[in-house]
Amino acid sequence: MLLRMLLQSWRYNIKRKLLAIITIFLAASLISALLAVSIDIGDKMAKELKSYGANILIQPASSAVLSLNNENKTALSAQDFLEQKELPNVKDIFWRNNIIGFAPLLTADVKAYHQNQQKEQYINILGTFFDHQIAVPDEDDYHTGQRIISPYWKVIGEWVDDMQEDNTAIIPALIGEQLAKSTLWHIGDQLTLYYKESDFSSKIQVQIKGILTTGGKEEQQLILPLSAVQNLLNLQGKIQAIKVSALTVPENELSRKARINADALSAEDYDRWYCTAYVSSISHQLEEAISGAVVRPIWQVAASEGVVIEKIQLLLAVVTLAAVIAAAMGIASLMTASIMERSKEIGLMKALGAYQWQIALLFYWEAVLSALIGGVIGCIAGWGLAKFIGIALFNTPLDFTWIVVPCVLLLSIVIAIIGTWLPTYRITKLYPIEVLYGRK
Repeated sequence: MLLRMLLQSWRYNIKRKLLAIITIFLAASLISALLAVSIDIGDKMAKELKSYGANILIQPASSAVLSLNNENKTALSAQDFLEQKELPNVKDIFWRNNIIGFAPLLTADVKAYHQNQQKEQYINILGTFFDHQIAVPDEDDYHTGQRIISPYWKVIGEWVDDMQEDNTAIIPALIGEQLAKSTLWHIGDQLTLYYKESDFSSKIQVQIKGILTTGGKEEQQLILPLSAVQNLLNLQGKIQAIKVSALTVPENELSRKARINADALSAEDYDRWYCTAYVSSISHQLEEAISGAVVRPIWQVAASEGVVIEKIQLLLAVVTLAAVIAAAMGIASLMTASIMERSKEIGLMKALGAYQWQIALLFYWEAVLSALIGGVIGCIAGWGLAKFIGIALFNTPLDFTWIVVPCVLLLSIVIAIIGTWLPTYRITKLYPIEVLYGRK
């Protein structure tokens, strides 16, 4: 009997049912897209935020007291260095697949002589990897450098090609924009760099290939391949620091406790922290892998990643809740109008002995069927919307996790039941005799 009444209701009231399906469809498509975005937004935003630079800095243990923003003015002969042969160890940790890339750093003040201007001046040089191939276990063609970890670097002219070791007589280099303006050096100019400390002295020939804009202190430096700077400074196989870019999860209470004192964590909390890709746990593992190093997260970058992702996910949650409320109100309006139209039918069912719960069950089933149909179609549309959002924001489609489908169907049913509850409650106020005589 219930099935027959449902079929008749859909047959003679199809327009209002379609309106209910469309209401559920719109809400379900938006909710499914937002859920897909919310699930995948962490990885996508983490990759996107990597454009703001590295989030981990590795230095010799003796450099731990130095500020990240201060240049080391100590004479090179009095400094401690990291060994370049330790670089592959960066990719030899539990979270190796989260390491996007890294770049070694070696800086010094040297004397530069410009051949056309016929004058000398002291400048700061930086030796690093631009896009350099390096032997890493289990990765045959691994290359890394500033072009990977610092995509915000903008070059007018040519990038330096240091994929392989280059032993040419003239070393290619990039010049920072501010240094270029202050020295009036241009692309194509050749310089001679001199370095002298104690009894050692050397020089190299450099040609400017491009002008670099970063918004940082690199704009005041001349940037060369690492090997060229090592040869100039007589520091073969030595580096001062390593910048690492890693995919991390946002900080939470556990990671903040570990940040203060990881040894104070319980065994269970320590294992959970160590096996989660927090910036602090990745830094801890890097410190274990690299001899004589202290590893510190660059908290300005790491903290901003977590804050941005959390705010975006909160915004998605608010929009999802608003969609649920709006859809429930739409369903309530449609069901109220349906009940008013079918008041005589309801009065007749009551007069024939139908129980209140039987009448309510009829309307709930109508709403649930509408919810299931609208929810399934909405999931399909939401999948397409999520792909579009991913391409528009990240130039790559977002992954649609199948757990979204049952979640959206469940929410669609909840929306339908919530929207049907108040109109169904009004059924209890209908008296058969008043309805059948047309008084209500």
